[in-house]
Amino acid sequence: MRIKNRPVFWPTVTLAGLVAMSQAHAQNTAVSDSQRSRGDADQTMVVTASRTNATKDDSPQTVRIITKEEIDQQLQISSDSSQVLSNLLPSYSPSRQKMSGSGETLRGRTPLILIDGIPQSNPLRPTGREAHTIDFSMVEQIEVIQGANATNGVGAAGGVINLITKRPEPGSYNQHAEIRVTTPTSELDSDTLSYETNYGVSGNTGDIDYLFSASVERQGLFLDGRGDAVGVDNTQGDLMDSRSYDFLGKVAYWIDDNQRLQLTLNHFDIEGQNNYVSVTGDRANGVVTTSERGTPEGDVPYNRVWTTGLSYDNYDLAGMRLSAQVFYQDYEALFGATNSGTFQDPAIAPVGSFYDQTLATTSKFGTKVSLTKDDLFSDRLTLTGGFDTLFDETEQYLYQSDRTYVPSTEYTDLSPFIQAEFRPIDSLLLSAGARYEYAKLDIGGYQTVAANNGVEVEGGAPSFNETLYNAGVVWKPVDNWSLFANYSEGFVIPDVGRALRGISTPGQSVNSIDNLRPIVTDNVETGVRFENGRLAAELSYYESSSEFGSRLTEIDDVFFLSREETEIKGLEASVDYQFTEQHSGRVAYSRMEGRFDSNEDGSLDSQLSGLDVSPDRLVASWSANWTDELSTFVQANYAFDETFDEEDREFDGYLLMDAALGYKLPVGQVSVGVANLLDEQYVTYYSQSALVNDERYFAGRGRTVTFGYRLDF
Repeated sequence: MRIKNRPVFWPTVTLAGLVAMSQAHAQNTAVSDSQRSRGDADQTMVVTASRTNATKDDSPQTVRIITKEEIDQQLQISSDSSQVLSNLLPSYSPSRQKMSGSGETLRGRTPLILIDGIPQSNPLRPTGREAHTIDFSMVEQIEVIQGANATNGVGAAGGVINLITKRPEPGSYNQHAEIRVTTPTSELDSDTLSYETNYGVSGNTGDIDYLFSASVERQGLFLDGRGDAVGVDNTQGDLMDSRSYDFLGKVAYWIDDNQRLQLTLNHFDIEGQNNYVSVTGDRANGVVTTSERGTPEGDVPYNRVWTTGLSYDNYDLAGMRLSAQVFYQDYEALFGATNSGTFQDPAIAPVGSFYDQTLATTSKFGTKVSLTKDDLFSDRLTLTGGFDTLFDETEQYLYQSDRTYVPSTEYTDLSPFIQAEFRPIDSLLLSAGARYEYAKLDIGGYQTVAANNGVEVEGGAPSFNETLYNAGVVWKPVDNWSLFANYSEGFVIPDVGRALRGISTPGQSVNSIDNLRPIVTDNVETGVRFENGRLAAELSYYESSSEFGSRLTEIDDVFFLSREETEIKGLEASVDYQFTEQHSGRVAYSRMEGRFDSNEDGSLDSQLSGLDVSPDRLVASWSANWTDELSTFVQANYAFDETFDEEDREFDGYLLMDAALGYKLPVGQVSVGVANLLDEQYVTYYSQSALVNDERYFAGRGRTVTFGYRLDF
């Protein structure tokens, strides 16, 4: 018998886990491979998520390094992690502004989200909440590899988003405190007020580095551009009317100048307050869903995540670099109650009258190990080899009635890989590699819910194996210019939970379910870069295809998994310019389209909807330091109109503008941020184009102003 509200236990690391630990110091220090000891001072930015510590300029893929300054600018405007990513990455879907990020994709496919290299994405039962497992005030840098990346394995079909947490500040004892208060400009009262506060200490003493940080946030009622209450998503969960807290702890020990051991713990908890109920809108007549005071059915939706990582680095192991990490994560996601037809059972209550909700739980343990030798053939050849493991156990059950919804499923993934980089001449870099994926599912026999005929499904242990290849080239024919091209294969386990819970035909066996087969994507990208110190520009074109892809379809508010051939094509461009030492600007553009084979005739005859691909988007920003004390930031985000095969999903684009001002006081710094500066009234991209649903026809948030104060001492 399952126990409701069972406590989340403190994750522990066993002695066997210590022996098996893996992954890199580079997950926490973005420095060059030549910086092998704590005494080195030269800082060269590398892409740690690449697993080979390649620099951005040497990457054959589009790479975006989001700095601490950029993150801080965005947090002055919004604390929504999805909104932060969307504002900075035009190929990332516009934020749903909800606790669930289902439908938020990178280049039209689901990205692999990491925290210091630890995967947050749940391969068996993606809940759509992977972007809400850490408070972004804990994040110092974000590495984004756009497009499939074979070296990171399972889940990286759309790319990799590696969230690098804060590092200890130099000195024996440093403190940081910050508070932010947000209110809509149309109404100021206790219901609409939001606030966040965080405090941290860090430093180093002798051979030990440490950092401890905590944050608390309470979000009030959101208002749209007309001053009306934004609709609350009582089922999927909402950021509005929620409270959250996060605790991050890191302790590192330098064994000697070339060896480092670090323990990291992060606990994030967000849950709704159940103070509002949804008032269904009328999509056909342009009436958005709103909220009113009331108590929803069931228990409050929440996300609870414990993430623990232990890493070891040796920067000079017989002339090689060893990076190792072992990690454990305990994840719970409770969804709100609904009387969906899927949950009805005449044996429990009259059909249509019973409210139930689901709880998804995942426990995953894994290791990452890589070994790099970079001085072969007169420093022209670098070889990296590694071995990754992942052991995942996932279950989703009906919380109120204690019924199986998705049976307990164990997943094993074993993945050795090798990557080579060869520079035959100074202007040419060739890279190639292979990764072998062995995946096995272990599923016991189970019975589906009454809505799916309550059929008995025979258990099984299907296994899959796939070898993934990648090859790339970067050519710098003249100073400041580089051309790049890349081929890479991605590997994704489909939404196993949807496939299992949707079975309604008797006599089925897990071993015979074709929808459990992995998704393998073929990805081609080519582009050009220019950088001369003041101007940095990049243009790239990509194609991503899968012969047996995955697509969600929605029927009566229930999502079903469809396996069809899919193809996504896109174009990206960006320009960064440093006008003066005090003024800089950035413009970025993304265009993509997706198609699928709707009738299995070999022709890509239908468009992917907003549930899969993002709209064409243009993002522009300007940063200015007027004096040593005064700084400003302005950004504009324009989503272009989109048409789809279904007229009901046609998207009316919108322009959102934000601005922020910071001023250094004799003690501390104050800031004022304004989101949706023009108070635009709009319906979110997801609500317009991802599904046709009156209940989730949500308006976006109207103009808000955020006042902040921070102090470092």
